[in-house]
Amino acid sequence: MDLNTIIKNIEFNPKKLFLIDGYGAIVSAYLLGVVLVSLEHYFGIPPSTLYILASLPILFAVYDFYCYRKTSDKLGTYLQGIAIVNILYCCLSLGLAFYHLNTITIVGWIYILIEILVVITLAILEFKVAKQIKSP
Repeated sequence: MDLNTIIKNIEFNPKKLFLIDGYGAIVSAYLLGVVLVSLEHYFGIPPSTLYILASLPILFAVYDFYCYRKTSDKLGTYLQGIAIVNILYCCLSLGLAFYHLNTITIVGWIYILIEILVVITLAILEFKVAKQIKSP
């Protein structure tokens, strides 16, 4: 299944993207705020930084679930909004990883880069679907 087919399927129910994003944000918050904190010595990222990174996805999840429940003709705009925030979150994650360059381990880098890859992929999909549903 290629990206265009996925986009076409989601266009029929673009609200699914809010659920995917919201549940993904909850998983990310749990991993960052619980799992990585308890295994900090393996990842090399201080708990204070992990708590900051974990708190943001909770806010994103609230936004996602609100948008999912909302009946609106502005879904494309809402999708663009969460896509932009997701990209900014990736930039913050990368910036904080570089800030902790002296302590972050290879495992920490792998986690951060995989999370960024997943979130950016989702943001690209959100942008594409938003563009499609906003087009006349």
